[in-house]
Amino acid sequence: MKLRNIAIIAHVDHGKTTLVDKLLQQSGTFRENQRVEERAMDSNDLEKERGITILAKATSVVWKDTRVNIVDTPGHADFGGEVERILSMVDGVIVLVDAAEGPMPQTKFVVGKALKIGLRPIVAINKVDRPDARINEVVNEVFDLFAALDATDEQLDFPILYGSGRAGWMASSPEGDQSEGLAPLFDLVLQHVPQAKTEEGPFRMLGTLLEANPFLGRIITGRIASGTVKPNQTIKVLDRDGKVIETGRVSKILAFRGLERAPIDVGEAGDIVSIAGLVKGTVADTFCDPQVDTPIQAQPIDPPTVTMSFIVNDSPLAGTEGDKVTSRMIRDRLFKEAEGNVTLKIEEAADKDSFYVSGRGELQLSILIETMRREGFEIAVSRPRVVFEKDENGQLLEPVEEVVIDVDEEHSGVVVQKMSERKAEMLEMRPSGGDRLRLVFHAPTRGLIGYQGELLTDTRGTAIMNRLFKAYEPYKGEMPGRRNGVLISNDKGEAVAYAMWNLEDRGPMMIEPGWKVYQGMIVGEHNRENDLEVNVLKGKKLTNIRTTSKDEAVRLTPPIKMTLERSLAWIQDDELVEVTPKSIRLRKAVLDPNDRKRAERAKEAVA
Repeated sequence: MKLRNIAIIAHVDHGKTTLVDKLLQQSGTFRENQRVEERAMDSNDLEKERGITILAKATSVVWKDTRVNIVDTPGHADFGGEVERILSMVDGVIVLVDAAEGPMPQTKFVVGKALKIGLRPIVAINKVDRPDARINEVVNEVFDLFAALDATDEQLDFPILYGSGRAGWMASSPEGDQSEGLAPLFDLVLQHVPQAKTEEGPFRMLGTLLEANPFLGRIITGRIASGTVKPNQTIKVLDRDGKVIETGRVSKILAFRGLERAPIDVGEAGDIVSIAGLVKGTVADTFCDPQVDTPIQAQPIDPPTVTMSFIVNDSPLAGTEGDKVTSRMIRDRLFKEAEGNVTLKIEEAADKDSFYVSGRGELQLSILIETMRREGFEIAVSRPRVVFEKDENGQLLEPVEEVVIDVDEEHSGVVVQKMSERKAEMLEMRPSGGDRLRLVFHAPTRGLIGYQGELLTDTRGTAIMNRLFKAYEPYKGEMPGRRNGVLISNDKGEAVAYAMWNLEDRGPMMIEPGWKVYQGMIVGEHNRENDLEVNVLKGKKLTNIRTTSKDEAVRLTPPIKMTLERSLAWIQDDELVEVTPKSIRLRKAVLDPNDRKRAERAKEAVA
């Protein structure tokens, strides 16, 4: 059977997963009466809850006697590593562009990677039925983007389709025939994307995606570069340098058939398959016949830019809510995650009780923390810090990002002011339709940590911010941190409503009555710049005299709800977020007030 391997790449929310849904439906993958969830490819709980794609996943459909393997990819810059990895598996890409928003930072990133390895993209202008669609301008912007990314003449001669993924149609013009559905897209893929590339020689495959299956063990997905593979065949695994990691037998070969994976008797060159039966082989390793000595070279991956400390939870409430609390368990889990996720870098600290986890951004790391807490882990995590580097002359360099903010005109002033405080340089400001402006900045990553929440507050929830790593540039100098201090509990116990009511003048609370607190735990935000120790355990003194003034009803202001992302962005360098399966608490890194004062004095002395 003829083969085509394609990936669908685009910016976040430009309609990749919805388009895959419709491709599966219209290719006859599902029975007519089969119940299928919306965005079927987003299969894990976190993806369904947040409505985003986190992991790249493959599926396959048959169209006119040709099997088309389709890889759905994430759109967030934090998960860009997933896109970089899978591009080596495919021979063509469909670049989806929103008809109103146009090419966005992540479109630029993924298209740049695809052009670099020589793929010839198909451009699909999606959501043409939007009332604010500006189709012709977007097509010109896409062409300008390709030209700016040094596309070859062949790549610049890209075919364009227009349509709506949600409505399930694509046509060669915006007013084209909608009755054909997605047939024009399928036909264009067969015509424009080359037949899956294969080489002569024995079996070789580059591992691209890794997952664990409770029945089959370790499953590696990749594209077979040459030869064939059968169950029970002996193969070996080579690392990037050509060293043999292990030798073993293939227990099962699985191929994608719609949303399911079906066992097959032979995996042929050019096809994307999953193999089980090996214990150590991982992503970027070469799985091959015993007579092969040279590994397949994997594409280099961009370095991580943000790091966090994952620390064993040592608070007084440690171990009361989670069952995985020891450093050994945390270490094993982090190294297991790093095996399958090539953009993560894990280092062990000298004290063995903390680990430095580096990734592409706060979202990627917060997804990892959320996944771990759902598995029963208890950990304390520090504020995200950027990864600095030095140039040949010893000058300090820091990561700088390209930031695109779409905002209503009335709020643009406050956005520009806040971004300039964060040492950002404004590149352009242009209208983006419907009384909205598009602002483009180059800003240091340091200044953007924690800005998302503030931006939404400043613009009443109307702004949309997109970021993309640009390059390392010279250090931009000190930056202002959080303005306010915190309210810290001075003892261990359960919070009392009466005490919290008396403390409301000091600042907003983050806890509710009855919650367990401990010495050094942050219970609220102070109105002033200094930290203040407070007693939230103090009950009302009762006497046998009744007066009208004494019996005032306690009415509390609702507390600030701190989500994981908000907590990570809000804390300072001397504070931690304690994450357990049931709760998220904020605390000082040093719990004892006397030790804390000593540490502060020592810090001042050094400064």
